Parts: sequence; C-alpha cells; structure tokens
Amino acid sequence: MVTPEQIWADADLPTRLLAGLALNPSVPESVLLRLLSDAPLAARMVLCRDRALPDAVVDAVIQHPDTRTRSFFARNPHVDPAQRVRLVDDPAWFVRAHLADGPRVAAPARPRPLPDEVVVHMISTYEDEFLGGPFYQQISAGLRRSMATHPVANVRHWGVGEWRSLAPDTRAALLADPDAGVREAAERHVRCEDPTWVESTLPDRPCHARTDLLLHHPLTRAVVEGVLARPAGEEDKAMIAVNPTLPPDTVVLLAADPDPEVRARIARRTDLGPAERRTLMTDPDPDVRLAVSLHPALSEEERVRIDYQVPMDHFFVHHPAPERPRDPGAVRRDALSRHPLLRRRAAGDHLLPPDLVARLASDDDLGVRVLLAQNHPDAPASLLLRSFLEYTGPERSHLTTRPNFPTDGLAAFAGHEDPEVRALAARAPETEPATVARLTRDPDPAVRAAAARHPNLPQPRLAALLDDEELAHHAAANAALPPDVMHRLLRTGGRRARPPE
Repeated sequence: MVTPEQIWADADLPTRLLAGLALNPSVPESVLLRLLSDAPLAARMVLCRDRALPDAVVDAVIQHPDTRTRSFFARNPHVDPAQRVRLVDDPAWFVRAHLADGPRVAAPARPRPLPDEVVVHMISTYEDEFLGGPFYQQISAGLRRSMATHPVANVRHWGVGEWRSLAPDTRAALLADPDAGVREAAERHVRCEDPTWVESTLPDRPCHARTDLLLHHPLTRAVVEGVLARPAGEEDKAMIAVNPTLPPDTVVLLAADPDPEVRARIARRTDLGPAERRTLMTDPDPDVRLAVSLHPALSEEERVRIDYQVPMDHFFVHHPAPERPRDPGAVRRDALSRHPLLRRRAAGDHLLPPDLVARLASDDDLGVRVLLAQNHPDAPASLLLRSFLEYTGPERSHLTTRPNFPTDGLAAFAGHEDPEVRALAARAPETEPATVARLTRDPDPAVRAAAARHPNLPQPRLAALLDDEELAHHAAANAALPPDVMHRLLRTGGRRARPPE
C-alpha cells in the first residue's frame, strides 16, 4: 500500500494548495468540511493528521467512507486522544492498527496516553501484532503501575513485564494467577533470577542474548570465572563490570583491569571500595578519572582533587520525567556541587525547585543551562533563547516548543548567519512586512517556508507564492489569506488562486 510520503510526493500543485488551506487557522469549519468531502487524498491526509479539528469535522471524519482518511485521523497527535479512540472498533483493521501504532511525533515528544479503559479494551480485543512498542507509549503511567493487579487477565499478562519493580506479594499472586498465560510469564521471570538457569542458557558466542544475561541477570561464580578466563567477545568483561551480582573480589580485580573501558565501568559501581576509588582517582585514563569523579561516596573536596575533563560534545536533550522522582535532597546536593556533570544531572530534573532553577539558569556550564532549558517546565524565557542561540546539537528545535519560549524581540534575528536563528524572525509578530517578504527568498528552505506562513507577509507577495511550486502549500496556510482566495481555491479544486482576468 502506498505510504503517506509517497502520497505527498505524488500530489500536484493544486492538491498542495488545498492541503495548505486545510492547515490554515483562519478557514471556517464549512471549508474544512468541504475539503474533507471533496479534496484529493493528500489534502485529506494533511487535514486529518496534521492539525486540531472542530467537533463537527471530527464527527465527519469518524463517519468518512474512506479507510485511509480515517486512518490518518487515528494517528493525529494534535487532537485529544479521546477523539481518536472513537475509532477503536473501526471495521477496518488498517484503521485499528494505526490507532494502536499511535501518532508519529518527532523526538523528544511522546504521544499523549489513551484513556485507560480504551487501552484495556484494545489489549483484550486487538491482535497481538497491533500492540507493539508504539502502543506501549500510549499507556498512562497509572495504568502501567496497576497492570499486574488488574482484574483482566490479558492486562495482568502485560503487568508481569514490570517484574523487577513489583512488590513480593504481587509477584506471589502472579505466580499463583488463575490464568495459565499469566502464571507462565511470571515463572519465566523467576527463572531469569536463578543464576543456575542463567549459566545453563548462556550462549557461548557474542549475541544479544549473551549481552542481556551478562549485563542484567544474576551470575554464578562459574560464569564470572569463565568470562575472566575465556571471554567469548571483547566486551564480555566490560559487560559483567556493571552486573549488580558481581562478587566483591571480582570488583577489586576488574578495578585494575588493563582495559580502561572495564575500569571506567567499575568506577561507577556503588559497591566500589575506598582503596579502589583512591587508585582510580589517579588512573592514567581520563575517562576512568571522569567516571570515578561522579562516585556518590566521594566528598566535594575529593572530587576537586581529581584531574577530570568535562566533555562538551555530549547531547543536551530532553529526558522524560521518571515515574519515580529522585530524592529531593540528592537533587539539591547535585545542583550545589562544584562538578558540572552532577549539576547537569540536577538540571534535567523536572521538579527542580525555583531557587535551584534560578541558580542553574546562570550556571557557567553550557550543558547545565541547556539541560535546564530542555527539561524544566518553568525555564525562563531568557534562558530558553540563550540556549537556542548557543546550543547547536540534536533537539535544538525542541527549545522553541517550551512553554516560556519568547516571541517578542525575535525580529532582530532576521539577518543572523545561522538559518535556524534567522527562522526565529518568522515567529515574531512584530517582524516588518518587508523583512518577511525578504525571508521568503532566503537561501534556506526552512526559513522560506516559515516566512511564507507569516501573517505580515505583504498581500502581493502572498499572492505570488500561491503559484510557487515550493512555497504554495505554506502560503495557502497563511492566516492572512483573503477569504475570497480561500473560496476560489475551494471552488476550483486548487487550480485558480487568482481571479480571472
């Protein structure tokens, strides 16, 4: 079946104009309904997938006879999930599969969770092949926590997957569950906690299964000694170095391993002894010294004595809030530390109190400032803008989606050498019409597209862009598009934007 990307690639100029009209925030509900009824598939795709919709249009989408049109709405990230789940029992498997797959959202965004009762219904009635990884992202944190004790057996089966975080009485109940499938799933987890079983099933060659067992599962002394004497792969010792069941004498042994990667991983262990810590604090490898400098048992004075280098090539991105918040005291200690990496750890905490937000917003480390801007809901506008100007790594654009990102004053960046910064001028309501028009001719396509949607774009230039192969779609989405042009495009199927001469 043709993909959405191919549908758009095959769309001609009139169809792209109608698709732009479908995104225009000024078009009335009646126009949206006409587009839904009469427009080509590519325009209906944009209408149903790429914007919020009035209730009357949602009603019409749910009843639309075309399966593809309904499926586009099933993956719309802009509408309330309660609207999308009206398709939960759609007669077409294609629509149901897209509902389970969920909206396509750019990282780091995640789709909003579906209502709990709908998720339970889907788990109970949908084919397993529909309920993959993307579906799991649409399950609320509250439902995930309660799955292991849910009255529906299929849901409890999903809850077994949280085995490591389950209370002992919940584990016991699952092992005695009346449903055979739930019991078998629980028993598999119990086996995985048996070091003898791990030893019996450990592959003798490098593979994903061996990696998982060496990293995360309890190891017998025989397995550990086998890795030390006859590793199956170059990473074997580095993998067991982070295993929580590693014997204390092996921790001491690996702290002096010739491989710096092994020593660096050992340096992060909370059970690392003081003698080993002191030795690793002066390790010849800078990565090892950096790793041990973050050890929770060290005092600030001990950290200062370590010759570590703070990496600046890390990605400073958004991290979802953990389901279990960090200890506020530990977060405060990190925020007040002289170690930039500990302050970076604190800066990513979504619950950081106001006094620490203010302190870290003026930190002298770029990573601290950008991580605070990327993650804290109350990051100040000045910090968000400064971070956008200074940070050029992945998820830079996420900063512009933060609640306090400013719009005032952005017109001043219209001549900036960085095209991503120039594009900020298209977000500013005060940008002069002449400047907006100039930006529609910018060398960068993203700047041109953003300027084509600016409501201050002069009408003659806006009219000219409706004939532009590249920018017509964006121009038709401009909120300043005159109503008579909207209706003419609708009447002519996008084939005539100008009045007849």
